[in-house]
Order: sequence, then structure tokens, then C-alpha cells
Amino acid sequence: MAEPPQSCDCFVSLPPGSKYDQVIFGKNSDRPRDEVQEVVYFPAATHGPGATVECTYISISQVEHTHAVVLSRPAWLWGAEIGANEHGVCIGNEAVWTREPVNPEEALLGMDLVRLALERGDSAWAALRVITELLDQHGQGGACREDPEHFSYQNTFLLADRQEAWVLETAGKLWAAQKITEGVKNISNQLTIGTEISAEHPELRTRAQSQGWWNGEDEFSFTAAFSPDNPPARMELAKQRYKGGTALLQEHDGSVTAEVMMSILRDKPSGICMDSAGFRTTGSMVSILPRDPSMPCVHFFTATPDPSRSVFKPFIFSGSVRPVTMVMSPQYGSDDPVKSQPRFQRQVDRKHELYQAHQAATEENPNQMKQSSVPCSEMLCMGINVLCDGGVSLQETMRFLESQCLQEIEAMLRGEVEGQELGDLFFDCVDTEIKFYHCYNRSKYSYYPEQETRIRAGMRLGYSSDSSRPGHHKTSKGVLQYLEP
Repeated sequence: MAEPPQSCDCFVSLPPGSKYDQVIFGKNSDRPRDEVQEVVYFPAATHGPGATVECTYISISQVEHTHAVVLSRPAWLWGAEIGANEHGVCIGNEAVWTREPVNPEEALLGMDLVRLALERGDSAWAALRVITELLDQHGQGGACREDPEHFSYQNTFLLADRQEAWVLETAGKLWAAQKITEGVKNISNQLTIGTEISAEHPELRTRAQSQGWWNGEDEFSFTAAFSPDNPPARMELAKQRYKGGTALLQEHDGSVTAEVMMSILRDKPSGICMDSAGFRTTGSMVSILPRDPSMPCVHFFTATPDPSRSVFKPFIFSGSVRPVTMVMSPQYGSDDPVKSQPRFQRQVDRKHELYQAHQAATEENPNQMKQSSVPCSEMLCMGINVLCDGGVSLQETMRFLESQCLQEIEAMLRGEVEGQELGDLFFDCVDTEIKFYHCYNRSKYSYYPEQETRIRAGMRLGYSSDSSRPGHHKTSKGVLQYLEP
């Protein structure tokens, strides 16, 4: 049987690759097709002496202080595929296979390392050092998908902050890292660090020479020394995506924005937006990291599969951030099949509220978002001004809202408009998206064309809510607005 495509793609753009004085980070998390990805927020915390933290499979010593983080992760595990912390550090990981054997024992997943690095590192370099130290102490290993058939891999990472980015590639406990200070860079399930090594494991070259992977005389290349002799088919397919991603970045070199990064993550011909029988893009993230430290970093998450049919919603760290339960999966505690032995002997429903609403609106008919249209009379009820004959598609409508949000956030980051309260930004975007899907599906609301206010979706930055009036949010410069009639 042919091996199904399995992939992830990470991207970063630093000035002068970026249009503005910003670092732009992006990743598609490509996972088993039916796996649910949730977006979770954890506040900063202080931990007592001797504290431990239970990761996906093992417990390790906890540090005294952990940073606030926002994570997009497969709902069954502890770590994360992608995420950011309050200091503007972003990390994404990729599956990779090398000449070093994959550890069959349970250890830290690469996704655990993503979360641990975000919780403990206040810069991209500090986060990288967290990963390499934990690799040395605990190693990497364990099942990487919710399936009784064991599947595991090693990891590469793309780490970015406001000033620089790092590519970290691992082979067991060994590693090499490359510092990126300008321009564009992408990684896709293969080793990419050649001779441009900025930091490395102290035993890296000794190991390569002892195994006959390097003669000790030629210039040392991590990729040449540690790439597998007979790479799995999935790595060969990754080469095509890597080339496609590089071409897309180079096409926009000097003009990369968050919107450009989103378009790259939505690219189907290159395979970057994955949609195969077994695997697909289950979650995506794009981040704007302004070089100006007075400006907030903005992190956009889909929290739904397939970015070409999803909406990127902005999250900004602030003192008033609250968890968004609508994108958090049900918890099963000790009954969770990931905690039972043997693991993964049964399936549980991990679909969160947004996932369910999005699925109902987009997956009953794969072309529904493009083909189905909303009559203009109903669009007026939704507060969207349109002039058309017939209607507009759900996809066009959601992209319109997303585009308006992006424009106003970029204007705020350039100092052209004043930002207001931001703590509820992600919550309000998710809330409005769900209500929009419900209206579209007519599952919870009825339409009355003569009624001109039922749902208003407006993209204005700096949302503030009036919790004293259920269902009603006021906004002077708000990101999203939902008004009951």
C-alpha cells in the first residue's frame, strides 16, 4: 500500500523579507485526518520547590516560573504543534527521520518540547537551549498519533522572536542549529542545515565520524552526515513541498505580510495545504512579531481544519485574556485512552464547539463554502454591505471579514489607529464565527429578510464587551460585534 502523505510546513520572514518592520511566522500542522486540534491558553505561573510537570507520557522536574502561552495542539496530548508565549517567541515542529534510530520508548514528544520551550524560554535562543537541554536529559520518543499502531519520529523546529529565528534539527539527542537574521526561510520534514551551523551538540561530529558518516576532513554538513540512506517515501514527498514553499516565499520576498503568509498556508498546488485520504492540515497559525517592543505581537489561529476553508482569528496576550472554551476539546480525565494501558485502544469524541460548527458548514458538501451562496437580503441582516445579484459564498464572506480584521490590525501596528482593549479579542472572533456558521446552517436562527439587524459581523480593532447584557457586545473600535435584535 502506498504511504499516505504526512507533512508539516513552517515559514518565517524577517526584514527585509517582510514588507514592514516585522517578523512573520507561519505553520500548517498536518496530522491524521480526523484528529481534532484545539487552541488553549495557559497563564504564567509560579511553581514550588520539587514540583514536577506531567507531559504526554513522562513527568519531569518543573521550573520555578513558566510564561503565559497560547498553543494549537492535537487535543489528546499535553504539548503543542505550534504556539507562542507572552514574550513574542513562536515555535513549530516538524517530523523528520535521520540515520539515528527513532527511540521506541516513551520519552518527550517533539510537541512536548514545543510547549516546554515556550513556557521556559523568553527568546528564540533561550527556547532552543531549553529543547537541547531537555533532549540531553530525557530524549525524544513515544507514539506521535492517537492510534494503537505505533508511529514515531524525530523532530526539527523553527523558533522565532522579534529579532531573529533559529532552525533546530535533531537526530536522537544530537542536534545542529542555524541562526536566521534576515530574509525568508522554510522547513518541511527534512534536514536542511548543511555547513551553515551556528551551534551544535558537542558530540555531533565525533558521532558522525565514528559511524563513517563523515571523514573528518571535508567541511562538515549536518544534512549530508545525518540524512537517512533510504529515506521513507514521506520524506521524498516533503522535498516537493519544501521547494514549493521556498518558491512561494521567494516570490514574495520583500513584501511578506501576515496576509501573504496565510495565502502560502492555503496553497493547494504545492501540497502545503494538505488534504489527502489519510492526512490533512488540522490547524494553522500565523504570527506578526513587530520589531518595535511597544507594539503587541499578534497570533492568528484557525482552530479548524484546512486553512483554505477556515478563518484566521487574532490572539493578543494581555492581562485580561480568558480561556476560550469554544475551541477547547472535552476532557476525559483518567478515562482518556491516552492515559490507559495499553494506550489508544478506543476512540473518544474530541470535537470542540467551533470544530463542530465549522464541520457542519463546510464538510457535508466539500464545495459548499465556494458554491453555496447567501442571499443579499440575509447578508444585510448580517451587517455586511454588499451590492450583488444573487448572493455571495460563505467562503467569500469569511475571507472578507478576515481581510478587514487584518487591515485594521496592521494599521494599529503601524500606529495609524489606536488599539483598545484586546484581552477578549480571540474569544469574540471565535464566538462570532460560530454564530455565523449557525446562521448560515439555519440550525439555531431563523432569517427574516425585512429585519436588518440579526447578526452584525464587523472587524474593528479593540473590542470591549458588556457582560451585563447577555448576547450583546458593545464596541467603539471592536474586532467583532454580535447584536441580538
